[in-house]
Amino acid sequence: MKITTATKHFTSPLYLESGRILEPYDISYETYGELNEDKSNVIVICHALTGSHHVAGYYEDDKKPGWWDSLVGDGKCIDTKKYFVICSNVIGSCFGSTGPMSAKYPSSELYRLRFPVITISDMVKAQISLFDSLGIYEAHAIIGGSMGGMQALCYAVEYPHFTKRNIIIAATHATQPWAIAFNKVAREAIIKDPKFNGGMYDIKEIENNGLNGLAIGRMSGHISYLSENSMQNKFGRNYVETEGLYELFGRFQVERYLDYNGYNFSKWFDPLSYLYITKAINIFDASRNYDSLEDSLSHIEGKLTLLSIKSDNLFFKEEMEQIQKSMKMIGKSHLVDYNCIDSDYGHDAFLVEVDKFTSYISKALK
Repeated sequence: MKITTATKHFTSPLYLESGRILEPYDISYETYGELNEDKSNVIVICHALTGSHHVAGYYEDDKKPGWWDSLVGDGKCIDTKKYFVICSNVIGSCFGSTGPMSAKYPSSELYRLRFPVITISDMVKAQISLFDSLGIYEAHAIIGGSMGGMQALCYAVEYPHFTKRNIIIAATHATQPWAIAFNKVAREAIIKDPKFNGGMYDIKEIENNGLNGLAIGRMSGHISYLSENSMQNKFGRNYVETEGLYELFGRFQVERYLDYNGYNFSKWFDPLSYLYITKAINIFDASRNYDSLEDSLSHIEGKLTLLSIKSDNLFFKEEMEQIQKSMKMIGKSHLVDYNCIDSDYGHDAFLVEVDKFTSYISKALK
């Protein structure tokens, strides 16, 4: 599989929903496979909150492959012998694209809290600029899960002629109070951490030791990404064998799991990026700037493949079902294929139990 990683620099302004301007800006991206002569084999993949443009394969020092390696590659469901796959890191993130820890031109001073609030629409608008610069004006399909699914829905509504196939997994048409509440816990933990220092934290200190507030926020997120059954099956009431049950700080295995994932995460993901991206997720509403959800969905011209997860405790299956119902209300039911995946894993099933999704994705691509 041919993998190419690059960063594109843009000097033209990116006009944001907020009315502010991002200029200049960079977008880092990765491609897999070969672009055919008429550029008809492009598949765009959109990543989730803490994801990046590194979808598949290994970097030189990787212990793990890209986050969707089980789905993307030669001979896999998204076959890179057939398709040219491209994924870009969203603006606001911390993996190469312009974000809060980027230099604010023309000085070398970092944006930090002066970085503008961005939305899912802004992320997609920046991606369209990237594709235009690469001479890609149409995609065979767009696919994304969670925040990536929000982006895929945004493409369908705001750029209805860019693709005829939008595959939306474990997402929502508008972020609901339940998800916003989980994000609030994470955001407060970050902001109230003394080392956050009003956004003026020491970068090297964070890289070496992490930020406790971000770790705690990530723990909150992990609870929403799993389900009651998956936690029961994975941990039960098992205790860490080397820690005493009657020791005040002895831990159940589920606690150790949250500690490990939270504190490790806080060393490699930027706190400000987490704040800006969760803000974009909270803002997301496909009906914003339209009279109603039905009004926004009326702009869709391509096929929607909607895949919810039965045990999703972050974006409930009813939220995806609402998209199907609204499409039916406006006479576009023929453009929707909806399935609820029978998984007990929870929200992250689309990253872990990939085999349960491949037949639906393959069908959509055909």
